[in-house]
Amino acid sequence: MSLFLKLLMTAAMATLPGMAMHAKAQAQLPAGFDARVEQAMRSRDVPGMAISIVKDGQIVHAKGYGVRRLGGTEPVDADTIFPTGSTGKAVTAAALAMLIDDGKLAWDDKVIDHLPDFRMYDAWVTREMTVGDLLLHRSGLGLGAGDLLFIPRTSRSRADIVRALRHIKPATSFRSGYAYDNILYIVAGELVTQASGQPWEDFVRTRIFQPLGMTTAVSDEKDRFANPNRAQPHARLDPRLRGLGAQQVLPEREGLGQVGAPAGGLSWSANDFARWLQVQLALGALPDGKGRLYSEASARAMWTPQVTIPIRGYPAPISDITPQFSGYGYGWNVQDYRGVKVVQHGGAVFGVLAFVVLVPERNLGIALQINAEDVEVMRGLGYELLDHYLGLESRDWVGAFATWNQARLAGGLDALKSASTAARAASRPSLAVTGYAGAYRDAWYGPISVAEQGGTLRVDFSQTPNMAGTLRHWQYDTFRVDWDDTAIEPAYMTFALDADGRVDRITMKAVSPLADFSYDYPDLLFEPAK
Repeated sequence: MSLFLKLLMTAAMATLPGMAMHAKAQAQLPAGFDARVEQAMRSRDVPGMAISIVKDGQIVHAKGYGVRRLGGTEPVDADTIFPTGSTGKAVTAAALAMLIDDGKLAWDDKVIDHLPDFRMYDAWVTREMTVGDLLLHRSGLGLGAGDLLFIPRTSRSRADIVRALRHIKPATSFRSGYAYDNILYIVAGELVTQASGQPWEDFVRTRIFQPLGMTTAVSDEKDRFANPNRAQPHARLDPRLRGLGAQQVLPEREGLGQVGAPAGGLSWSANDFARWLQVQLALGALPDGKGRLYSEASARAMWTPQVTIPIRGYPAPISDITPQFSGYGYGWNVQDYRGVKVVQHGGAVFGVLAFVVLVPERNLGIALQINAEDVEVMRGLGYELLDHYLGLESRDWVGAFATWNQARLAGGLDALKSASTAARAASRPSLAVTGYAGAYRDAWYGPISVAEQGGTLRVDFSQTPNMAGTLRHWQYDTFRVDWDDTAIEPAYMTFALDADGRVDRITMKAVSPLADFSYDYPDLLFEPAK
């Protein structure tokens, strides 16, 4: 060996300890991180959180903070389970990828060839819809279309929802653009059941959770309720606008999310979220090195953007997070964070939020879960962690997001004030209250009833258990519905009359200009039941 090569090797070996120390430093948490989390939670009275971090294949952090329930003493620990919301869409995508690896499906297979009862509103779209299309939010359905079929709860089966899909009119043409939906992930869950021969819940448990050692993760809601170590949901339910007022515990609802579980009904802990991050960053390889969950080809397919997401710039003081590019793959959003490519997804179930972000080129994964709806705490801490691991200048992202959210809520209040001061004092309903009573039906949602009770109108959405409310006159033939369950967004119901003075149809819209898109009231068109 030449003297030059000997010197080169000696120099390289001398740098190894320094490289190891640098890698270890990269994996370390920001100084005082636990105190920062607790301070951020106190700033918004957030009861509890869980945070998971994986770096270079190793679990750096999996820890709970705070309490499971406001006013309680049971702590959130690394095994406390939280609903993961739409971050679980990646699990349904992975289940399909595994079936593709098994040779039972292909991304380009036509859905109707595997689910003969599948129908979209347009027959041509029915024939052309592929397995991949189910996951990409480009079907032509409007934002959140059909969500009221299973949100906030339902008595329907998954098969019922697949059959209702054919009655939902598209908002745009097929594959012409991006509009986020949940309902086609329910169809994807049915496809997993058909192709695997076992319920989606069982497939996820036996083929994904068990091989990964995700011991707290549950795919069936009854298993979540059987676990006492679970986070309780919380929200601010000011009568004027959700997001204002004091933090309060929300009731846990039996049936919430199970039919829609393939779109976002999983629950797991910080420990298990870390294991999920590990297999993602390893492109499908199991953390113990003993096999794979899915192929590297499937991993790369899930992270490949298939549809462009329009970019709408964020206002100051969070304008720096506006991406330069954004697209959706199979269950994942792919974009950049301050110039660095990230693979991420958010999740929301009433009273609980989640956020997961992967940085493949840095072999980094971060996940945050929170048992409240205070997005500024969760996203703010998430971006502070990203800045730390990417070597960017530290910023108070929690404060920046709080300023943004306060402005958003203030704008919502202004819009409500403008609506409430509109000229309505002199208007009266066209009919006596009994004239509005009756049985009505929407093609995709199904039946509702409007009944007179003691001089007051009551409405009951019969296939959404406990979704009943009182109608109070607003203006002309429009009434405001305040639901018995105050966690459901209030709505306006407008009755249109025919030439004979009878109710011909009913339309609806949310009272709040900030209402979650899953309250897709504007898509409803109720007509007298025949």
